[in-house]
Amino acid sequence: MGFVLGEDRTQGTLFPVCLEELIPDDHVCRVIDAFVDRLDMAGMGFERAEAAETGRPGYDPRDLLKLYLYGYLQQIRSSRRLESECRRNIELIWLLGARNDGIQTGEKADGWTTTLLLGQLVATFFG
Repeated sequence: MGFVLGEDRTQGTLFPVCLEELIPDDHVCRVIDAFVDRLDMAGMGFERAEAAETGRPGYDPRDLLKLYLYGYLQQIRSSRRLESECRRNIELIWLLGARNDGIQTGEKADGWTTTLLLGQLVATFFG
């Protein structure tokens, strides 16, 4: 009798059919996604809430906030670890829209301080 073998890594498969099927309906990623999408980013004082007309396109502040909240809830404190999680963690891949470049978290702060960010979120959520 032989060993139990896995699939050939070079073999194409139809699994998963879509990324949506991998995240349960009651997962915290869906809560983060729905919460952040409902926020008025410009009204909360985020400087780059609208895309600029010129230059290299930046990351959407909503995506950066989703990443930051996910890291906070999962106790990921290192920006380098958050960046690597963007490439390997299926939950973050779903949350950030399956971008293949990850997010370079050096731009994550983008002039925001933790205190200001959390203060704005608490005021929006409870105020």
